[in-house]
Amino acid sequence: MAQHVAGPEIERLIQLLARLPGLGPRSARRAALHLIKKRETLLNPLSDAMRIANERIVVCSSCGNVDTSDPCTICRDPKRDPSILVVVEDVSDLWALERAGAINAKYHVLGGVLSPLDGVRPEHLNLERLVTRASEPGVTEIILALNATVDGQTTAHYITELLAHLPVKVTKLAHGVPVGGELDYLDEGTLSAAIRQRTSF
Repeated sequence: MAQHVAGPEIERLIQLLARLPGLGPRSARRAALHLIKKRETLLNPLSDAMRIANERIVVCSSCGNVDTSDPCTICRDPKRDPSILVVVEDVSDLWALERAGAINAKYHVLGGVLSPLDGVRPEHLNLERLVTRASEPGVTEIILALNATVDGQTTAHYITELLAHLPVKVTKLAHGVPVGGELDYLDEGTLSAAIRQRTSF
């Protein structure tokens, strides 16, 4: 049976860190020890930053992004193309697209995907607001940037049907061979998608 090697406060810190994605019990112990050793330069500023974030973070009522203001920074940005809405499953997907700098459009966060097995139905997602936004004058394209999973594709089909009555173009991300990818290392599903979605050279 494992022994506790520190007081309850430190054990609680380790347990909470272990709940973070990518951190198991061992990594959480190392992270906790590092924070404790660097208390003045890391633990105290991190604690303050987390307290302030907890007090100020809100969900954008327009797109579903998280920020410290409502509407969020992206929704308020006048340089963004308001004619395109990029639909993503989660805020992490929005951040990934922003890091890539692939498009300068507005976003819409669904807050998940349809999943009958997990009990996620249309009313659990931010779909009503999506229809409202897609109906606004000037919106011409909805890009479905959803994961290439069964649930992601089911959600994409559902949204396509939901928006069918609107005069907007609904597109999806291309799937296939990644830049720098070697065919020998790709799975059959990715190769099939790449063949089906081939383009002129």
